[in-house]
Amino acid sequence: MTVWQIILLASIAVLALKLLGYLVPPSVLEKPAAARTAQLTTVALLSALIVVQTASVGQALVVDARLPAIAVAAALLAVRAPFILVILAAALTAAALRALGWAA
Repeated sequence: MTVWQIILLASIAVLALKLLGYLVPPSVLEKPAAARTAQLTTVALLSALIVVQTASVGQALVVDARLPAIAVAAALLAVRAPFILVILAAALTAAALRALGWAA
């Protein structure tokens, strides 16, 4: 299979899954367990995307200036720092590490 065939099949599968979602009765979606699962799934997928984008180049895992920058951002978010401060601190951390030659 070519890459475009895989993309087309994945797109069809996602569309089919979305259409199947409309067949779920509203009573199922109103249950607390279903709502909680939907919220946690979203967070898990976003977290996985962040990890993949932060710790990989191509198909290789790398530890460079991005990883400590994300750690700084996570720590600041944990103490409820303003978002602009989180972004600036993470950017400055990555810039400083790159300037020191720690990671490219």
